[in-house]
Amino acid sequence: MSTAGASADPLAALGALPGVADSVESVRRAVDRVYGHRVMRRRSNAITSEAALRGARGSAALAGADWALEEVRRRTDFSGDDEARTVGAALRLTAEAGQLLSIWRQSPLRVLARLHLVAAADKGDQVGRPRKEGEPVDEPLVGLPLPSATETHGRLDGLAGLIIAGGSAPALVTAAVVHGELLALRPFTSHNGLVARTAERIVLVGSGLDPKSVCAAEVGHAELGRDAYLEALGGYVSGTPEGVAAWIAHCGRAVELGARESMAVCEALQRGAA
Repeated sequence: MSTAGASADPLAALGALPGVADSVESVRRAVDRVYGHRVMRRRSNAITSEAALRGARGSAALAGADWALEEVRRRTDFSGDDEARTVGAALRLTAEAGQLLSIWRQSPLRVLARLHLVAAADKGDQVGRPRKEGEPVDEPLVGLPLPSATETHGRLDGLAGLIIAGGSAPALVTAAVVHGELLALRPFTSHNGLVARTAERIVLVGSGLDPKSVCAAEVGHAELGRDAYLEALGGYVSGTPEGVAAWIAHCGRAVELGARESMAVCEALQRGAA
């Protein structure tokens, strides 16, 4: 967010970065195509449910639990090993996200704490709050330098202030910044990636861009692959205009791929194949 300088609306300023407007428009077209499908008028709940399942699978894959969709659909017990617990956490977060939309704009930090509590499914004293100085972070797939707890708390407060203040930034820009900041900061001792991707979804749904939650960005992030995801995140963390714009474009492409996935589900339902 440092590229925004002293702008009164830093998130909106990011929308002026080269290429970002094109990404925003491309995402809007992709989302509109899904919402214009005839199946959405009759069976939108089915599309929402399927997008939630596929989004959870994608988020878990990026966290190291790359299960086949049918395995996620079939399983009822997610308490076995680390991968099973990761998939279970992703599914719980997807289910919880819709319950937190009304709280997000008033108290985003409260929502983030709740998401971590749900993901961790634990009552330990490190759960549901930002980490303290010296507490380790279990996020092995993100190898970026870890900010101090003091810096993390300050940047979380700043991010929350921007969300509460609102502004004119496109939903894609806000969602990408929320996602990028949470991954850069890793404010919790665990499950930061799962929480960050769920927060991205909350922004996209709550903003009205994807009100029925049928364009799961997590699907696209997984399809683009972990290497591309981490490379784009590195650009965001660099703080350069080019790096931040590339991260926003990456998030935009993920939303487009999520929309494409739901279009395929719509087509299958229309053919009577699902």
